[in-house]
Amino acid sequence: MKKRAFVSAVIAIVCGMAVCTTSAYAQFKIGGKKINVGKVVQAGSDAAKAITLSDADIAAMSKEYMQWMDAHNPLTKPDSEYGKRLEKLTGHIKEVDGLKVNFGVYEVVDVNAFACGDGSVRICAGLMDIMTDDEVMAVVGHEIGHVIHTDSKDAMKNAYLRSAVKNAAGAASSTVSNLTDSELGAMAEALAGAQFSQKQETAADDYGFEFSIKHDLDPYAMYNALNKLLELSAESPKESKFQKLFSSHPDTAKRVARAKEKADEYMKNKQ
Repeated sequence: MKKRAFVSAVIAIVCGMAVCTTSAYAQFKIGGKKINVGKVVQAGSDAAKAITLSDADIAAMSKEYMQWMDAHNPLTKPDSEYGKRLEKLTGHIKEVDGLKVNFGVYEVVDVNAFACGDGSVRICAGLMDIMTDDEVMAVVGHEIGHVIHTDSKDAMKNAYLRSAVKNAAGAASSTVSNLTDSELGAMAEALAGAQFSQKQETAADDYGFEFSIKHDLDPYAMYNALNKLLELSAESPKESKFQKLFSSHPDTAKRVARAKEKADEYMKNKQ
C-alpha cells in the first residue's frame, strides 16, 4: 500500500496534545456550514463553566474519536509487513497498569505515534521505518505513559471544551451528546498543533524508560528514539513541519541528555 499523509494531528512523541492553537481567522465546515474557529472557541470557553465532563464522558469521546481516526487513516492489515512486525512487538501486551490496550499501525508517512484514553495505541509507519524494534516500543511506552498519567484525558477534555465541538454539539447543558462525524473532525482540528507541557513530556519519557526495562528492552531505547528524532529535525528543511515542531520545543535536547543519564545510571547499577 502506498503510504499517504496522516489525517489529523494527534499525539506526537515530541509535542503531544493540549488545547487548540488554530488561528482566529481559520474556518472549517461543520454540518455544511463554515465556522469561524476563533469566535466559536471563545463561545466554547464561555460555556465551559456550565458543563462537567466525567471520566465516563471522556472515555466515550475517546472511543468515538478512535473510531473516527481509524476510519480516516489506513490501518495496516495483520498479514502485511507492518502488521506482522506489530504483532511480534505488542501481541503479548494486553494490559498496562490496569489499562486494556489495543494496537494498530497507520500506513502513513508521518513520524508519529499516539495513545488515547480508551487504550488505543497507534503507530505511524513512518516512525516504524526509521526506528528499531526497541525504539518503537520505547515510544509506545512514552505514549501509554501520557494516558496512565491522565495527560491524554485532560487534553481530550480541553479540546472538547475549547474547540468548535463544544458549540457544534450543542453541549452547553450538563450532558454530553454523541458526536457526529463532522464534530469528530472538528475535535481532530482542535487537537492540531497542540502540546504537552515539558513536565508531562519528561514524566512520559521516564515511563517509556521503565516500560523498556520491564519488557527487557535496550535501556538506551528511549534515548536513542529521542536522539534519532532530534537528529532528523536537524536534517529537515528549515520551513518543514518537522523542523517547526522541534524549534518550538527548545528543551528536547535536554530530554535526550536526561534519557541517556537514566540509561547510564541503570547500566552502572546493574554491574
